[in-house]
Amino acid sequence: MDLGPVRRQAVLAALVLRADTRVSHERLLDDLWEGQPPGSGHKVLPSHVHPLRKALDVTGAGPTESVIRSGKGWYRFVGHAVRLDVTELDERAAEARHAKVSGDVTTAMDRYSEALALFRGEPLTGLPGQRAHAERQRLQERRLSLRLERLECLVLLERSPDTLDELAALSTSDPLNESVLALRMRALYASGRQAEALSSYQDMRGRLREELGVDPGKELRRTYDAVLHQDADRLLGPAGVARSAVVPTRTRRRRTINELPGDAGHLIGREAELAQFVTPAAPGSVSIVTVDGTAGVGKTALVVRAARELSAQYPDGCLFVDLRAHSTQRRQSPEQALQRLLRSLGTATGELPSDLDELTAAWRATTSSLRLLLVLDDALDADQVRPLLPAGAGSRVLVAGRRRLAELDADRRVTLEPLPSGEAASLLTHIIGEERAGREPEATRRLVGLCDGLPLALRIAGSRLQNRGTWTVEYLVGRMADDEHLLGELSVGDRSVEAAFRLSYDQLAPEQQRVFRALGLTPTVEFDLLAPATMLDRPSHDTERILESLVDTSLLQQPRPGRYRLHDLVRVHARRLAEAAPGEAVAARKAAFRLYLDAARVTSDWGPAGFPTGPRPAEAPFTRWEDAEAWLDAAGNELVDVVGYAASLGEADYACWLAEALCDYFVRQGRYHESQTALEIALAHVDEATDRRMATALPNCLSYTAVYQGRYRESRAYATKALDLSRRRTDALDEARSLTLLGAIDLSVGKDELAITHLTAAVDLARRMRNDWVASIGLVTLGLVHQFRRRNEEALACFAGAHAHAERDGRPRVLGRTLTCAADVLLRLGHYGEAKSRFRQAVALGEQVGDVFLCARSLTRLGTAERGEGNPLAAIALHHQALLQHQLLNPLTDPSCDWLEMDIRSRLGHAYLATGRVREAHEQFRAVLEVHSTRAHRVDRAGRAAARLEDGQVS
Repeated sequence: MDLGPVRRQAVLAALVLRADTRVSHERLLDDLWEGQPPGSGHKVLPSHVHPLRKALDVTGAGPTESVIRSGKGWYRFVGHAVRLDVTELDERAAEARHAKVSGDVTTAMDRYSEALALFRGEPLTGLPGQRAHAERQRLQERRLSLRLERLECLVLLERSPDTLDELAALSTSDPLNESVLALRMRALYASGRQAEALSSYQDMRGRLREELGVDPGKELRRTYDAVLHQDADRLLGPAGVARSAVVPTRTRRRRTINELPGDAGHLIGREAELAQFVTPAAPGSVSIVTVDGTAGVGKTALVVRAARELSAQYPDGCLFVDLRAHSTQRRQSPEQALQRLLRSLGTATGELPSDLDELTAAWRATTSSLRLLLVLDDALDADQVRPLLPAGAGSRVLVAGRRRLAELDADRRVTLEPLPSGEAASLLTHIIGEERAGREPEATRRLVGLCDGLPLALRIAGSRLQNRGTWTVEYLVGRMADDEHLLGELSVGDRSVEAAFRLSYDQLAPEQQRVFRALGLTPTVEFDLLAPATMLDRPSHDTERILESLVDTSLLQQPRPGRYRLHDLVRVHARRLAEAAPGEAVAARKAAFRLYLDAARVTSDWGPAGFPTGPRPAEAPFTRWEDAEAWLDAAGNELVDVVGYAASLGEADYACWLAEALCDYFVRQGRYHESQTALEIALAHVDEATDRRMATALPNCLSYTAVYQGRYRESRAYATKALDLSRRRTDALDEARSLTLLGAIDLSVGKDELAITHLTAAVDLARRMRNDWVASIGLVTLGLVHQFRRRNEEALACFAGAHAHAERDGRPRVLGRTLTCAADVLLRLGHYGEAKSRFRQAVALGEQVGDVFLCARSLTRLGTAERGEGNPLAAIALHHQALLQHQLLNPLTDPSCDWLEMDIRSRLGHAYLATGRVREAHEQFRAVLEVHSTRAHRVDRAGRAAARLEDGQVS
């Protein structure tokens, strides 16, 4: 049954999931549009409900007999009149539990099997909205529970060997799930493998202690005891059937990852190729299937459909990467792709190594225990693909590209040819309707011939006929036959789809044409509504209406709600059209650059005074720095491309301004490599910029980035260069910045007296310039010099001054830094009450901006202050909170991660000692030594400088 577009299906799902309950218009809009409803509000709902009624109701049914009833402000799905699979799932599961408790294990196993058979892939696949997402998660957890119930039945029926492969796979996909391991230990014992069962328990015990700092739960310990004492009655006897059923209790639940895009249109005539993709792979290896073919032949549609059919077999995630081999944007390197993949799996939120070998090693280590489905689209060659292959046995990789990847060791290779005429006609008929195609069979045949079987061309041509009811197929054939303009990227021998592209553009309304041209100029591949609205100086709701109309014409893609992108080849077409109107193009590009510049400057902690040249941020659309930061976050790893795009167009000023403004944003997130790359791109064009301040600002930014990476020699060279230039040009702001950077470097390498000289001069200049950010950072760093030299009063005076400047600046991160620095000195002096107050404020500020390091560090020192006041139990609780925060950091991206863990555990050990819990204290101190040795901590090698940096305060 064709229920229409995915949003309409989501409306039906939201109503069915609340069957026999009135659902308000507001609740439906919130479920489906996640707090960002369309401009038309609830008026959009009848456009979905009316077609659903026509599809679902019996002929002649009126509003009072419909399965979807309505009233003032609500809809209700009549559930008692239909059969729902979720209801059937509950019934089968209840019957199975009843049979199991009654001792009829065979019947219970059959009912569990019937319940599991109701799952066909991922529930509610592709449906948007909060309700669908929550139900998807609930049903996936329900499925795991039913699988364990069924496997326990097999164990009780003395068929344990039949369960071991499946239980091993479950353990691999979720290595901290104690319920899975308990059942596997019982199955191993029943199979005569007692030693392996005991060994698996010890492995789990070690993992839990290392990763979570806890011991196995009561149920798993009981299972271990039963295996140890060979208590078959407890493990396998009928008494076990009468006990409560196994319910999986995850110690740590892995987030379900599915990055597959929506199906790329109706798939016709690809049954044989699809079968090669979904054929079961050999166990114990990574399966690779490749597809190659010409542009527009449907490679992406095929691999996405295959991936969706396979997705249920890969519990650890389905990942999708567009390698952009033939994109007009920068090709995605293996390093960029690996960084994105590691972040998708939750491995990192900040900086990752930039070296390919290090990234490959991290990727293989991360995926070694996972079973993943990875789709690599638009691949260039085998060298681009090989580093991305996951290490987990049982994983599968689907690769699509124009070239045949002969150098890649693939299990199967598929070459995708244009559709045969019959199947191409079927696709076109599906788009325009059988009645219309049947009226003009000869013209339809000729149109199929003109499109030469390329699905992309067929879809674009068909959409024009869909949206122009008065056109005949013959008229369209004539229009296409007369257009001989070629687009190089769409040429296949003497075949071209340029006619379809050009016709699509020609038939747009003038306002649509202008928007389409502007979209070809967006500096990123993917964009949201704000970018084109700003480039065109149009209201958001008006721009959204036009964008959605372009989505309907198949010229624009919507990979997920609120995000848009052009197909790469359509983008080339749009950009060429835009360049034919140079005045319009220049204005649109500058508006786009201005938007990214405003966002970067508003979100920067440097504040307005930190950017004295270049355009001032507009009042809209970013009135708050939080909004600007969220918008930049959504751009992902394409921000460097914005700088590169500006430089390539000769917009040297914007390239420099953007690189400078993005520096603080990148550094705060630990994305040092991106900051360095953007700055180096801009610096190569600094002589072309009219803003001469950039010649000093960019080296200062490179120094700022390098000092965070611990590259002190390079940082000093950049800062010294900037200092010389700023003094020659009498630029007091950049002189103050250079002096602050030199002071931070001096502090880091132990040159305290030189640091004091540089920092004192920097603070004096910053105060004269009334630059609160530079003054605050300079005073914090100067305070640290005094703190490390045990000059407590001087340190506190510096931190108080820094806090005053930070309060005027109003940025939470800077305020938090000044508070925690002062609190450290107060803690050392035994002023525990004052220290506690400042640490609590720092924790609140860290939570406000999501600064995990600041929160964890402040929490553990707050615990030390509590212990100092004689409250060791409160201290223990705070140290454990700090450890939980610390788990959110990643040692690959945060150089202070290991130091912070040692600091927290050391303080926790002392708190345990204060309560007489010597054994627990011993475990914490031993853990400190293990972190030091196993993770190659570098305090001993780097000495005083590293200790200061790892204290997290120089930055």
